[in-house]
Amino acid sequence: MNQTAATPSGWLELPAGILSEEGTIRVIEPAGSDAGQLRDDIIAGRYAKPFILDDGRVRRLYFTLRYLQSEMRVKDPQRLELAYTRKMMAFLLFHPNPKRILLVGLGGGSLAKFCHRHLPRARITAIEIDPTIIAMSEQFSVTPDERLAIVQADAAEFLPTAQADTDVLLLDAFDRNGIAPTLSNPAFFEAARRRLRPNGLLVANLAGAEDNWRPHLAMLRDAFEERVVLVRVSGDDNHIAFASADPAFPPHWSLLEKTALGLQRRHGLDYPEFLRKLKRAATKRLPRR
Repeated sequence: MNQTAATPSGWLELPAGILSEEGTIRVIEPAGSDAGQLRDDIIAGRYAKPFILDDGRVRRLYFTLRYLQSEMRVKDPQRLELAYTRKMMAFLLFHPNPKRILLVGLGGGSLAKFCHRHLPRARITAIEIDPTIIAMSEQFSVTPDERLAIVQADAAEFLPTAQADTDVLLLDAFDRNGIAPTLSNPAFFEAARRRLRPNGLLVANLAGAEDNWRPHLAMLRDAFEERVVLVRVSGDDNHIAFASADPAFPPHWSLLEKTALGLQRRHGLDYPEFLRKLKRAATKRLPRR
């Protein structure tokens, strides 16, 4: 039997060579677990927990090998490596100074860390149902403090506990099968709408085949009375939906040009390009139900 030894923090490390990768695989399993069985389960897609691949330069979070969930550059853990996370931060064009941000789905914490660093006046709460993901957050340099809280909860139960207390709600919740089941009913999106302040904004990451996320988009459109703009992430299968509680959404795009330049200087992302893509997307018909 091929066994592994636990690291001091309770992690198990396997040579990533068993998956034809450099570096190591990290899993949370009891000491003495069978590395050969873990290898077979990960390769076959039977392994039911999240795991990390780390080549010393880049650290990645997976639920299965088919889908990359999060990515972090070890020497620059605050950087947004994945294009969809950068596109989600386009919410600052509409709400440049949020005081309260809710994030549904922690993943590797990329969005939480970026908001914490670049929006010092904002309080961020990440809602995560999976305790393994929360335990792995230390591997991705996620450090809770007085402005960043991580709450283990089902978002469908958490969102209705308050109303009109959130400026920006970021939905990035997935499991090994795709978009989390929590997001699969109209009541969730209605609760999300009620959680927002009058000018609040919801931003949802819709990934995978269109047939899988189209029902979620339809529920979002119903909850927000069609005030939704959908943007495709170039070179990826992600689409980002921006839905506003503000009846005046979307705004006059020309009014946001100065805002975009200021955001680019402050945060280092291409906000003028974000603005151009949002403007183009606003003229397109959304996918049918």
